[in-house]
Amino acid sequence: MKTLIVHAHPEPTSLNGSLKDLAVSTLENAGHEVRVSDLYAMGWKAALDGADYGPAASSPLQVVRDSGRAFDAGLLTPDVRAEQEKLLWADTLVLQFPLWWYSMPAILKGWVERVFSFHFAYGVGEHSATKYGERFGEGTLAGRRALLSVTVGGPASHYAPRGINGPIEDLLFPIHHGILYYPGIEVLPPFVVYGADRMTPEEYPAVAEAWEQRLLTLESAEPIAFRRQNFGDYEIPSLLLKEGLEPAGRTGFGLHVRG
Repeated sequence: MKTLIVHAHPEPTSLNGSLKDLAVSTLENAGHEVRVSDLYAMGWKAALDGADYGPAASSPLQVVRDSGRAFDAGLLTPDVRAEQEKLLWADTLVLQFPLWWYSMPAILKGWVERVFSFHFAYGVGEHSATKYGERFGEGTLAGRRALLSVTVGGPASHYAPRGINGPIEDLLFPIHHGILYYPGIEVLPPFVVYGADRMTPEEYPAVAEAWEQRLLTLESAEPIAFRRQNFGDYEIPSLLLKEGLEPAGRTGFGLHVRG
């Protein structure tokens, strides 16, 4: 297995840093190849702008079109091309980050915005009466799997189905479905550490053991059963889920998960 770990925390000795280091040692000791993109250590440029596209940038800037032209012509900046090459090398992607303001840190969102360029991660495939491009189960990154390893400050009850912050599955849905599954990556159920802000040294070994076990099942774990876009569940081109396919009473994000 070839694993790319993208790490997004500014403090190397943080819980996130420890989980990243443990992932590297666990996977390497199991015989797997690992590469790490430590975004803060790299000084990753988070803000997308015209400089990313060099001479392919237009005026006024048109992000989708310009990023596709730059990708096609090999004009994306070296840092972006390097991350794209890592993604193409990997068969497994681990995103390690703290949940800040109900989402990923800005530096990691910036990694996605710059690296997942047009024609690389989206904007591919035919549009016809039966297909609406290759996405949500198909695409340039199909055949890979991804796992979110997320630390959360509050207790698990705050993120339960009746918790005040909303279910953790709903909070992570935009990342799971909208960022990872969109270009074809299969998404594994997340590894979530709750109460991270109050964790004591005595509590860490249990978390570390659970993390090691998850890492050692990356190849065999069942992914989240998201519905594939072009395989009969959705009307095309409206992309509305066909009537009667949802389990009784299920609404919202849950409509897009089978079973």
